[in-house]
Amino acid sequence: MTVSFAPSARSTVGIEWEIMLADRDSGDLVPRAPEVLEVVEAATEHERHTVTGELLTNTIEVTSGVGDTVAAAVDDIADAIRAVRTVTDPHGIELLCAGSHPFARWYDQQVTDKTRYHKLVERTQWWGRNMLIWGIHVHVGVEDVAKVFPMINALSGYLGHLQALSASSPFWAGDRTGYASNRALVFQQLPTAGLPWPLTSWSEYEGYLEDMVRTGVMEDATEVRWDIRPAPRWGTIEIRACDGMSTLPELAAVAALVQVLAEHFSRMIDEGRELPTIQPWFVRENKWRAARYGLDAKVIVDAAGTERLVGDHLRELVDALEPIAAELHCAKEFAGVRTILDQGASYARQIRVADAADGDLREVVQHLIREFRGGPTLRETVSLG
Repeated sequence: MTVSFAPSARSTVGIEWEIMLADRDSGDLVPRAPEVLEVVEAATEHERHTVTGELLTNTIEVTSGVGDTVAAAVDDIADAIRAVRTVTDPHGIELLCAGSHPFARWYDQQVTDKTRYHKLVERTQWWGRNMLIWGIHVHVGVEDVAKVFPMINALSGYLGHLQALSASSPFWAGDRTGYASNRALVFQQLPTAGLPWPLTSWSEYEGYLEDMVRTGVMEDATEVRWDIRPAPRWGTIEIRACDGMSTLPELAAVAALVQVLAEHFSRMIDEGRELPTIQPWFVRENKWRAARYGLDAKVIVDAAGTERLVGDHLRELVDALEPIAAELHCAKEFAGVRTILDQGASYARQIRVADAADGDLREVVQHLIREFRGGPTLRETVSLG
């Protein structure tokens, strides 16, 4: 099976952000995406960004155009949010994002009326109906198909870092899960989801797709739902491991980290250097640790099994790669990684709000709504409780 990898400019960036629609007063999810999209799609037909539907009618996805810089892609996302708010604000619909909604339940939600979604739920049943989750996807352009799997394998060693930074799903259907990212473990239950198989070349990937299509597991490459995957249509590597980011600056920070890491590994290939990788079982263990402990996780950082506190390792990584960030004109966004480390990831902020509100998860939703709008800081939110 031959799969073409589209031409793509090196280290360009694209961002996808899945966003919840909630009632302004109750904070519960509302199935209003179809009517929102009907208005927004017509008004933004010729814009760089897009606004589309997702599996559930309580969700929209905003997507940037191809950005030469992270800032350009983030500007597209901001434009899309502004366009959506012209429709949602007058109708009392709020926007928010996290890996999970603190108290919503799957059986109260509606599936979008599209054949692909109905087929997914029919095949996966209870797990498919439980996909009450939100994430971000970051695409980075790769100019040579031969680089794709070496870079994917190197980037896989940092999926735990990215998951810890983005972790934002500590609650599930009203319960405190004990995990920083419950979403990570829910999503991997779908067929073809989870960590990628350790492939080493594009031809092996084509063989994988041929096997899966021939046996009816999937129809095409778009149904590969790995935490990191090639996106042949766009000529990119796509990071899908992250929970939904709660604020635009945090989204920008994670996108910058992905872009800088990808460029770093691309340069290593150009210089004839071997890319660093860790064993697949270490990658899997890091995923679980990051999901469980978030930024308090100790991750395995090399093939020898060296363990480091993920926050400390991230600070060293930011220090080491700052020159590349400057060259890619994303230094400001890249510095946002330190801000997340200093202030705490979304899961920690949500837990602090819940504790201050004696466990009232409605307050957590209102906190997420304020954060999405760029409202009160964490301290102000907690003191208001």
